[in-house]
Amino acid sequence: MEARARLLALALLSCVPAPGSSRRDVLELSDADFDYLSAEHETLLVTFYAPCSTFMHITGSVMLLTFIIIIFLFIFFLLLLLRCGHCKKLAPDFEKAATRLKGTVQLAKVDCTANLEVCGRFGVSGYPTLKIFRNGRDSGPYDGPRSTEDELQTFIKHYDASVVGADSSHLAEFLRAAGMLREQFRFAHSVDLELGGKSVLLFRPPRMDNKFEDSVIVFREYLTIGSLRRFIGDNIHGVCPHLTMENRDRLRVRDLLTAHYDLDYHHNPRGSNYWRNRVMKMASTFSGRGLFFSVANKKDFLSELEEDFGLGTSDGGELPFVTIRTKLGHKYTMREEFTPSQAKYYTERSSGRLKRFIKSEPIPERNSAAVKTVVAENFDDLVNSPERDVLIQFYSRSCSHCKKLEPLSSNPNIVIARMNAGDNDVPNGYDVQGYPTIYLARAGRKDEPIRYEGGRELRDFLKFLKSESTHRLRVGGAKVEL
Repeated sequence: MEARARLLALALLSCVPAPGSSRRDVLELSDADFDYLSAEHETLLVTFYAPCSTFMHITGSVMLLTFIIIIFLFIFFLLLLLRCGHCKKLAPDFEKAATRLKGTVQLAKVDCTANLEVCGRFGVSGYPTLKIFRNGRDSGPYDGPRSTEDELQTFIKHYDASVVGADSSHLAEFLRAAGMLREQFRFAHSVDLELGGKSVLLFRPPRMDNKFEDSVIVFREYLTIGSLRRFIGDNIHGVCPHLTMENRDRLRVRDLLTAHYDLDYHHNPRGSNYWRNRVMKMASTFSGRGLFFSVANKKDFLSELEEDFGLGTSDGGELPFVTIRTKLGHKYTMREEFTPSQAKYYTERSSGRLKRFIKSEPIPERNSAAVKTVVAENFDDLVNSPERDVLIQFYSRSCSHCKKLEPLSSNPNIVIARMNAGDNDVPNGYDVQGYPTIYLARAGRKDEPIRYEGGRELRDFLKFLKSESTHRLRVGGAKVEL
């Protein structure tokens, strides 16, 4: 259900009708009227096609054509018949959709053999080509399944959670919502699926079916973009979603326990669900206590497990790696076998029984240099001390600017410090994307560190500190004058 771009699948269209079919509900467009007629419709679904009835009138003069032209005509007719086959196959769906959607969404068609200008302008290179237009503007191609029930079921089965509309009376609103949310979620629409008058259904992936929750969720509110967005956000992941690199940012906005193991629904669905079912049982038991649950493929997160949680490939054996990452960035690991008693233990982490995992270098035995060395384990003691300002530099492996800061260390109310951000967890509130990154943590306002964006000479630092420090700045016993 991530990020990365989602396909828009509005499964409404099929193809144009065969000659002789009823066409009164399908708008026929041409080069001459396409622009002004399409602009009259808020949502227009257009199929560009080559008609099956386009045959040359062959007279006696054809007998005079050369053998090369005969071969050319043979190839032409063969390609035309192949194209026509797709249209014939899906023609009934198109006519049915046009009739059932009449007055809600207009369906239209363009004969590309007679309207080369329009088809060329919209890049039509094969038949049928299906496009969605909004107020005369090309909103993009339709790439999803056609609206036969078998193909819709294939769409639901093989993709992540799917949002399916099935009520033509609310189709315009559904299309607007799908257009706004298509980068986040996957949509389809069917006029064939009998859903008992329900307007929108959310289908969770069949591979995630379980006895603890419903696989199909019915949307029962008044349909708007906002209400549909809330409905999807509240229900799409279920009790225990599959955490991936694509959806991790969306899932980690809350305190999340994740069981990492050899999860592979393509080659080992039974084994994949063995551990997930155990996690699901705990999730259903301890729901509502502020902790959410998920499962993940261990191989996808190996570097994160090692760098963020200190878990190597030799740890755990066949058992899952179980971790907690809170919305504040706090981290916990479980090194015992995953059991219901352990899950309860984790939900009670606020009592202090569960120790946070902090990636940290060892605390220096001696730290008497002018520029103090900070590691994750002593960050609170040195940087968050409420009495003094602390100018701290986050660096990688070298600290080329630290010596320039040494003269400032003589001031009794300011501490100059440095921290290797690659080997230590950086606390919340400090955004370190490159090196060096420098912050000032002011006395009495440690939760509001100020990022330094100035030059790297001593005079630049002095100017910054004179402006932002809590106490009057002195260097070498004298008040600084700039």
